[in-house]
Amino acid sequence: MVNNARSSRDLFQTFASQASFLVGSKWAFVSAVFLIVVWTAVGPHFRYSDTWQLAVNTATTIVTFLMVFLIQNTQNRDARAIHLKLDEVIRSIALAHNDMIDIEKLSDQELEALSDKFENIRNKFETRKQDRQQKFENNSEQATR
Repeated sequence: MVNNARSSRDLFQTFASQASFLVGSKWAFVSAVFLIVVWTAVGPHFRYSDTWQLAVNTATTIVTFLMVFLIQNTQNRDARAIHLKLDEVIRSIALAHNDMIDIEKLSDQELEALSDKFENIRNKFETRKQDRQQKFENNSEQATR
């Protein structure tokens, strides 16, 4: 049972990846534009009837509904892969803050506190940078006198 569930999940992953690749291509866009042009061109033949409009509305609704799930699946997988890669980079750098690993699981308040902490670090860095620049300019002025 577990093996069967895993194989169906793998099958969906493969399908979702290939479908996302295909619908994200320039050829999918060109095909969509072509279909809209054809639909518009046959409008006069059907006297722009409700059925003519319903056909494109139904098709676009179904395609949009299905694409939401494919895109979300792809984004979830990509985000997970990026998090794992970043976690590996953090682990491999000796001076990195290992508490940054898995921060995506923190609450909003914890993320805000962490953001404030790093904003303070950035502000201190900017202050030191400005102080060094000012010292350099002062030393340059004294040297030219």
